[in-house]
Amino acid sequence: MHDKPLSTIAGRLLHRRTSSSRPARDRTGTETLGLDERAILLFAEDALPPEEEAQLAEEVAAALPLGWSLQPRAKEMLHTLSEHLGGEPGLLQWLDRHPGVPRLTARLVALMGNLDTFGEDRGVVEALRSSRAEKPLPGELEGILPPQIGDETLGDIAYHIDELLFDRHRQEAARVALAAADWLCEAARRAPSPTPAVKEAAEVMSHLRREISEAGAPPGA
Repeated sequence: MHDKPLSTIAGRLLHRRTSSSRPARDRTGTETLGLDERAILLFAEDALPPEEEAQLAEEVAAALPLGWSLQPRAKEMLHTLSEHLGGEPGLLQWLDRHPGVPRLTARLVALMGNLDTFGEDRGVVEALRSSRAEKPLPGELEGILPPQIGDETLGDIAYHIDELLFDRHRQEAARVALAAADWLCEAARRAPSPTPAVKEAAEVMSHLRREISEAGAPPGA
């Protein structure tokens, strides 16, 4: 995966803001949510057998969606893992090296982080508002967004993708993510005087769209 989208979400994997228009989703189940503490500690010491690393990547990918609502022990383990990998961008890059669910999850999480970031920019919001006034939303985004475009709009989409991943609806999560990327790119193309942030959003989303399409959805997702 290209470094640029990852660099824009450093420190945000477990600290992404929740949308004020959507309630936080509670985590249920065991304290570790399926994360193998033994494997994480061995990995942090560079002592995990290579044949077990792929399984650990699957477990981590399953725990990342809505990660900010994980119980403390699970957050602690993810922090241990990300610190060993050089930070949260390093964690995504590690997941991206494992095909299937880990790779797709890493790229969707990267897109969600960027949606949060660009959703806070006034110029991006105005470009989206102008685009929606001239052209209907992509079908995949209908029913997700309120009638008015505002600074919660892209965060709402990111939260919806998060929920779909949490519920293991990965194929649908990928469809919504691709539609969101297309919408941002289209809004940037239609903007009469795009700001630097609007241009950057289009560039990053175009890149992530290709990455997500290449990752695909695992069978049965």
